[in-house]
Amino acid sequence: MRLLVTASFVKAIKKLHPSQKIELDSAVKVISVSPSIGEAKAGDFLGVRVYKFNLSRQLCLLAYRILDEEGIKLLTFGPHENFYRDLRRQSE
Repeated sequence: MRLLVTASFVKAIKKLHPSQKIELDSAVKVISVSPSIGEAKAGDFLGVRVYKFNLSRQLCLLAYRILDEEGIKLLTFGPHENFYRDLRRQSE
């Protein structure tokens, strides 16, 4: 599975502690094994899927797009607060 990442995704990763990076890696592996596991969004976010996971005992969301059978684009991740607002700004 080919994973593409956005600049904002890389920027957010840099702010994580090593133990949090391991938890994020686990979530990314789950997505790469089963891309349809995330909840499909509609409206402004048509084509975007969101996977929920725990990061340091806090619920986080990870947004991604399925490009084709072999590719996934990781858009962003973070807590639910302002998540969709930031995702909308990023996709403009």
